[in-house]
Amino acid sequence: MKNPDFAADKALAKDFLSNFTGPHGEPKYLNILQDVANRKIRAVQIELDDLFHYKDVDEEFLQRVTENTRRYIGIFAEAMDEIMPEPTEAYTVDEDQDILMTQRVDEGADGGADGTDPLQKMPPEIKRFFEVYIKAFSKVTPLTIRQVKASNIGQLVKISGIVTRCSDVKPLMQVAVYTCEECGFEIYQEVTARVFMPLIECPSQRCKLNKAKGNLILQLRASKFLKFQEVKLQELAEHVPKGHIPRALTVHLRGELTRKVAPGDVVEMSGIFLPMPYYGFRAMRAGLVADTYLEAMSVTHFKKKYEEYDLKGDEQEQIDRLAEDGDIYSKLARSLAPEIFGHEDVKKALLLLLVGAPHRKLADGMKIRGDLHICMMGDPGVAKSQLLKHIINVAPRGVYTTGRGSSGVGLTAAVQKDPVTNEFVLEGGALVLADMGICAIDEFDKMEESDRTAIHEVMEQQTVSIAKAGITTSLNARTAILAAANPAWGRYDMRRTPAENINLPPALLSRFDLLWLILDRADMETDLEMARHVVHVHQNLESPALGFTPLEPSVLRAYISAARRVIPSVPRELEEYIATAYSSIRQEEAKSNAPTSYTTIRTLLSILRISIALARLRFSETVAQSDVDEALRLMQMSKYSLYSDDRQRSGLDAISDIYSILRDEAARTSSMDVRYAHALNLISRKGYSEAQLKECLEEYASLNVWQIHPSTFDIHFIDA
Repeated sequence: MKNPDFAADKALAKDFLSNFTGPHGEPKYLNILQDVANRKIRAVQIELDDLFHYKDVDEEFLQRVTENTRRYIGIFAEAMDEIMPEPTEAYTVDEDQDILMTQRVDEGADGGADGTDPLQKMPPEIKRFFEVYIKAFSKVTPLTIRQVKASNIGQLVKISGIVTRCSDVKPLMQVAVYTCEECGFEIYQEVTARVFMPLIECPSQRCKLNKAKGNLILQLRASKFLKFQEVKLQELAEHVPKGHIPRALTVHLRGELTRKVAPGDVVEMSGIFLPMPYYGFRAMRAGLVADTYLEAMSVTHFKKKYEEYDLKGDEQEQIDRLAEDGDIYSKLARSLAPEIFGHEDVKKALLLLLVGAPHRKLADGMKIRGDLHICMMGDPGVAKSQLLKHIINVAPRGVYTTGRGSSGVGLTAAVQKDPVTNEFVLEGGALVLADMGICAIDEFDKMEESDRTAIHEVMEQQTVSIAKAGITTSLNARTAILAAANPAWGRYDMRRTPAENINLPPALLSRFDLLWLILDRADMETDLEMARHVVHVHQNLESPALGFTPLEPSVLRAYISAARRVIPSVPRELEEYIATAYSSIRQEEAKSNAPTSYTTIRTLLSILRISIALARLRFSETVAQSDVDEALRLMQMSKYSLYSDDRQRSGLDAISDIYSILRDEAARTSSMDVRYAHALNLISRKGYSEAQLKECLEEYASLNVWQIHPSTFDIHFIDA
């Protein structure tokens, strides 16, 4: 490749910036530069996709830009300086900067600085009030940290990973300005590395002629600083080969890119891969070895937070269409992990966990949480962990941990020594990383008791309080907790009380809004259906037809983000209804004398939270009575599964249950007739006898619900 002609490249850059048009024919970069001149924005991002589509740009130029990006940022910045338009609007003045600039320009015009002295030339960086970034091709698949090799040094690369640590934003000197005590000249020194040697003696011509060693004073107000932040990027778990540990890379964010990421974010970064030589004593130890870092040019989040979610045009239409669908609640729930059979009510509860209720803050500063906490306790093999993994996949911010693999410190926050400053710093644990998201904890029952106590404060106060190593603080952990656990003896033992089976302290249980008990009971029909479902998923790698197309996780995210913007209120007329429902639950529990009476005032708040989440799903500003009824039904279903057998759970006696089985069968086959032999087969699977069936037939025949054939006993329903 021949030596580049930088002057020609600069002319091409000017031509591109002046003439490139956007999708609607408007001058894209000239408009951006006009906004820069009006001080509306401070960063100009040049996209390689635009360069690729520009008629005069050849492949060689593109290659030079990607392989020598640092140099070409300077070339594009110089081109922008030359074609920068005049401001068209009044803008707020940065007093210091602008007064200094006008003064310098006047001095230059008066010939105050003699033009022969290169150090007195004002560097272009100090005049610039914008930054230039070059964004990599959008179609290029990002590399993993392992794939970035020595051959990429100096080039523009695109990397994906998870942010594990962020430093504070600090000022980084870009141009140092000195004034001489003798001759009064301003001397400029550009700083390109992380460290620099300050000038001590005045290098101007006047001081040399007078043989006066003028003392230089660093002028901090006249110098130019950039915002600077250091970030640690770690490989994603799926990119780490077997038996290896994930690699990390240091990323430097400058200017407008700072404060774009937080620990726990999964991001895609494009930037220049550069070496960083060691300085001072470390250089003597390191020898010829240099460290590497990525100077970031653009940052893209894989999953946006709900608040930052911008709905595209077609997504908005799709959400409006879905919102008009009367059965949207059940469709959204069934779209969660469609490969998992059944668990309809559990999926509804998990959908409400994703939606949540708004946080309430009272006038005196007291907070009432809006996040729902759910605990799923069940026999082995009922797909608890799969549900957890799927929810983390759908949620924009989710952290998955297991009980045995987490310590109390790993969940809350650890105090560590910062390698850069040698100070003690706090490193957030799983619950802090999942702030404004979901923290899924699997194998909850296998956690150490001392570690489990760390969760108590997070679940109700939504903060993590720390007093370690001279650091006393409170960190936000506004997270919804989704826990999965096995009963005390591995499987649920029907001979023991629920309290013995659950084996979690009441203080913790009362904090969960819903506690689902998923038992694995033998039932011939359900087992057959489930086996067919599992075999179908295994063969075709997709769920059987649900009667509608399950929604994609991205659509679910968009719908939930739109729903979370609604803040419903509970109307005055429902207050009495909710209070009565709560007091009746308390009365029932007092009468039943059950050993697991965990109904506290937190249960009432849970009813309110679930009702508000249901109203959000309908995009309604007020909570309806149907929402409260559904919230009570979900609480009953989770409680019934806890305390009773299947038959009691339906709340029916044997005769009514047999009738509902026969009615469902007739509805399923869309026929008015059910043969006696088939009916007997159906009810015997559920554990009922022939005598109970005959009793049911006589009772409902006397009520004129069906007619019985005198000889074959076949059933014919009278009314559809």
